[in-house]
Amino acid sequence: MLDLDGVVYVGPQAVPGAPEHLAAARDQGMGVAFITNNASRPPGAVAEHLGELGVPATAADVVTSAQAAAGVLLERLGEGARVVLLGTTGLAEALYERGLVAVGVEDDADAVVSGYGPQVPWGDIMRAAVRIRDGLWWVASNTDGTIPTPYGAAPGHGVLVDTVRRFTGVEPTVAGKPARPLLDETVRRVGGDRPLMVGDRLDTDIEGARNVGIDSLLVLTGVTGLAELVAAREGERPSYVGLDLRALTEPQPAPEHVDGGWVLGGWTGSVDEGALRVEGAGSADDWWRVVAVAAWNALDESGDVVDTAGLTPPDTDGR
Repeated sequence: MLDLDGVVYVGPQAVPGAPEHLAAARDQGMGVAFITNNASRPPGAVAEHLGELGVPATAADVVTSAQAAAGVLLERLGEGARVVLLGTTGLAEALYERGLVAVGVEDDADAVVSGYGPQVPWGDIMRAAVRIRDGLWWVASNTDGTIPTPYGAAPGHGVLVDTVRRFTGVEPTVAGKPARPLLDETVRRVGGDRPLMVGDRLDTDIEGARNVGIDSLLVLTGVTGLAELVAAREGERPSYVGLDLRALTEPQPAPEHVDGGWVLGGWTGSVDEGALRVEGAGSADDWWRVVAVAAWNALDESGDVVDTAGLTPPDTDGR
C-alpha cells in the first residue's frame, strides 16, 4: 500500500527511480495499491497522473481518504444521507459513489465532510464551522499539517481542521491516516494477504500501519529527514527503512547490538553523552538503519532525543 505524495511523486514529477522500482516489485509478484490522504482528486485522475509518470495504474488501484470518508459516512448514516461538502472533485465523486448526497453549507444536512481543496471559499468554511459548533457531525478526510509541493512543504488540510477544531471545540471523525478507515478501505477494495504500508511520513503512514497492526516501510524521499527519524516515538517507528522504493525488492537486514554499539553492513552507531556517532563505511540504506536503531534505543533508555550535530548522511549519487 503505497502513499503517493513524497513516495511515488512530488507534484507533477515522479520521485527519481520510482517507476522502475515499482515495475521491479510487480515483476516479483507484489500487488500494488496506491493510497493517499489527499482528498482533492478522484481515483481516475490519480491513476491517469501515475500513467503519465510511467507507473501503470487503473482507478481500481487507487484508494483515497475521500473514499474512506464516504465509507465512514455511509456506515453511520446510510444511503441518501445529505452531507455538506467542504472540498473538491475527489470528495464529491466519493460521496456520489457511495450513494450520499452532497449539499451546500446552507442546506439541510446530516453531516459535514471536509477535505483538501485550495479553492474552497472562506465563507463556506465559516458557515460550516458554525454548524459544526452547533452540533452537526463532522468527518475530516485527513489531518495532514503539510502537503509536499514542487516549491516545498505547504499547509495541508490539517491546518484547516485545526482552525475549525479550535473554533468549535469539536474533534472530527478522521478517515485518513493515521486513523484506520483508509487502510481498512484499501484492504477491502484491493485485497492482499500480507499488507505492507509504504510511506514517507512517520505521523500518518507509519503510525497508521502501527494502528492496524501491519508492517511498514519508511522511504526517505519525502518529508522525513534525520531530525524526524531519530525523534520517532514508539508508535511512529517503521518495520523497515530504505532510501527509496528500491527497498521493496532488496533485503532488509537489522542492525545487531555489539559491544555497546549497533552494527550493520560496515557501519557502527553508538551514543556517547547524548550524541549519536556513526563510523565505518557501507551502503547509505544501512547507515540510515543503524542511525534509526541506535537513536531509538537511546531515546527509550534516556527519554531524550540524541544529538545529531555534525552527523552527515552518506552520499547517494549513483544509487
